[in-house]
Amino acid sequence: MSPSGPRRAQATDPGAPPTLVVRDVTVRFAGVLALDGVDLTVRPDSVHALIGPNGAGKSTLFNVLSGVCRADSGSVTLAGRELTGCAPHRIAELGVARTFQNIVLTRGTVAQNVLLGRHVLTRGGFVATALGLPGTRREQRIHLARAREIAEFVGLGRLFDIPVDLLSYGDRKRVELARALCMEPTLLLLDEPVAGMNAAERARMAATIGRVRAALGLSILLVEHDMGLIMRIADEVTVLDFGRGIATGTPREVQRDPEVIRAYLGTGIAGASPSAAEEVGR
Repeated sequence: MSPSGPRRAQATDPGAPPTLVVRDVTVRFAGVLALDGVDLTVRPDSVHALIGPNGAGKSTLFNVLSGVCRADSGSVTLAGRELTGCAPHRIAELGVARTFQNIVLTRGTVAQNVLLGRHVLTRGGFVATALGLPGTRREQRIHLARAREIAEFVGLGRLFDIPVDLLSYGDRKRVELARALCMEPTLLLLDEPVAGMNAAERARMAATIGRVRAALGLSILLVEHDMGLIMRIADEVTVLDFGRGIATGTPREVQRDPEVIRAYLGTGIAGASPSAAEEVGR
């Protein structure tokens, strides 16, 4: 592993920075307004946090961005390429990778799980792979080496051949992160990356996210309730409440926004105390 870590992912359009632009996205489920004209911009090489009370629409927006859910109206573009209405596999091919709040792993080793992230980059077909043709075997060796490199980068190198069932909770969350990075994304969607972790695990994951950003220059959008983590690593924060965007700014600006405090604490006091503000995002 070189000191700079894994190589920088290449943008879909080399002439345009990988900016994510969400404009006026609206989603309805059986008459319920899950997202109401949401706007969001994630700048290149930045960490943008998405916060809000439970039921605010954060997961719905992530599902729209990854193609799991289709918006009723609005637009999503990445590096100028329209993602709205694309199938999940096509969005992955255009440079979007995602982790999940609830760990989603298969049986098998760390290596086997991380290698799943290479599927969008695999050129050999099913028949060629099944027959073990020379070109396919060579490609598989390249993918395995790359998967090992990324596993080492996120702190899983010594566990590469270990079954995931034997890993700690924190290490299994790292496997999900490594699998997403194996897709060589330009936009990384992190869904509560430190949820359920103890203090030591949270600190390790925060440091890892920082290294990912520094080494790969990714645009990162994360959903998180740990305001301490957001204050440390986020450049900008967008707050959702009942499907609407109610604030955008730096972590400190958002943390002290009266409307944000009301959304979290149910208080009408505009000048909430600093201790009340600290509850935002927890």
